Amino acid sequence: MKNIFNISLLIFIVSCGSENDEIVLNQSFSDPPSLNSFSFLSSINPNLERNVTLNFENRLNGQTFTGVIDANINISELIPTFSFTGSHVSVNGMLQRSGISTNNFNNIITYTVSNDDGIKKNYIIDITKFTGLPIINITTDNSEPIISKEVYLKGSVDLDGWRYFEDLENLSMKIRGRGNSTWMHPKKPFQMKLSDKSSFLGMPSDKKWLFLAEYSDKTMLRNTIAFELGHISNLEWTPASQFAEVFINSEYNGTYNITQKVEESDNRVALGDDGYLLELDQWHRLDFDDIYFESTITDKFIINIKEPSITENSDQYNYIKNLISDFEKALFSDEFKDQKIGYKKYIDIESFIDWYLISEITKNVDSQWYSSIYLNVIPGEKIKMGPLWDFDLSFGNTDYADTRYYFGWWVKYNPWYDRLFQDPSFLQMVKNRFNYFNNNKDYIIQKIDMHADKLILAQEKNDEKWGTIGRYVWPNPVVYDSYDEEVEHLKNWYLERMKWLDEAFKEL
Repeated sequence: MKNIFNISLLIFIVSCGSENDEIVLNQSFSDPPSLNSFSFLSSINPNLERNVTLNFENRLNGQTFTGVIDANINISELIPTFSFTGSHVSVNGMLQRSGISTNNFNNIITYTVSNDDGIKKNYIIDITKFTGLPIINITTDNSEPIISKEVYLKGSVDLDGWRYFEDLENLSMKIRGRGNSTWMHPKKPFQMKLSDKSSFLGMPSDKKWLFLAEYSDKTMLRNTIAFELGHISNLEWTPASQFAEVFINSEYNGTYNITQKVEESDNRVALGDDGYLLELDQWHRLDFDDIYFESTITDKFIINIKEPSITENSDQYNYIKNLISDFEKALFSDEFKDQKIGYKKYIDIESFIDWYLISEITKNVDSQWYSSIYLNVIPGEKIKMGPLWDFDLSFGNTDYADTRYYFGWWVKYNPWYDRLFQDPSFLQMVKNRFNYFNNNKDYIIQKIDMHADKLILAQEKNDEKWGTIGRYVWPNPVVYDSYDEEVEHLKNWYLERMKWLDEAFKEL
């Protein structure tokens, strides 16, 4: 592995009137150390189905060999095969032998090549396992399939957090299906409930975690980008989320968006001991045990009491029913603009404006009046809008409504907001606040690019499983042949939407 070349320098020194010996100076220099190739052979790594040869890259942080091991296997004891120029190779001072020494490639590792002259050169070995996302392994008792939205299956869950999150092993859990229109798709969404509270994928500790399938949204980004808008808003809480690969009973089930559940919790919608979480709902979406009441003014809304667990006609029930009724009466009264007896007495203006703007910017189809419109109330305080939820059919991703187009109002026609916009002071506050979101367009575009880059390998695996790219999936208004084109469409739609809204608000 080492090449030595000799340079012989013959120096003749001749002095006038004297005789000098011939002086010969011999010096030996080693070739510069280098790592020439790096691979993993299936013949000496039984978990590998095929050989993996790494690519050499010059990165800002150093010379690097990169590669993908596209299987969900243990890479903590892989044996690499490598060639080098120099005297020896080491990792953290430990001598490495090609085809013999093992290392844990879950981590980025630095290989140091040295030559006989003591010169050293470092090389970074950066392996991507599967798609580079964390991996969730769900095992149900007796490997039963998850086929019900009502019946939980017991089992356990493991989390391979990869390089970014804490690993979790053999956590007791139960799991069931969830969703409405999303449940009809082949790739099912789920709700998992841990036996004990635990942090999951770096998100604050709790029991319930949702697995969004993002089947209709081929970018898999719309919910996440709506949440990004929420995170820079004045809304008190917006769900956190992380992408992960999900295996169920050892079978790959695709890329999922793992999110916090919209529910009362110190780490979620913090409502204290007596607060309310409400959802504007529809008759056909109600469960038999839901506690709800009807809007007294509009014929659109059924208010479903998600939290707390109460009985109909109890004091708690009557309190929230009367509060919403009083708000609606004030909103639709002749004195609705009055500071003391109008709508401002009842609602938190900042939350109503930010929830509206995010829903209007994304033109979320359900946010006009249909579903997943949440309110929260702490007795003695004003009604607040939020949190945000259910944005997979936003950003133009519908073919059955005008929401497919970047132009035109949508959420403004919600009966409450339609009335609120008749107050010039509310309208001016909305216009002023829109400027904030408009000034953050570049930030949102950067977030789209960042999340899309994170999914670059995952979307390929997910599409191999479910085959959605390049074909119609309900309710897509457009179909593109590549993931990159889907993401580009999302960005272009968003930018055109912001441009239209900017002009439309100026004309109001």
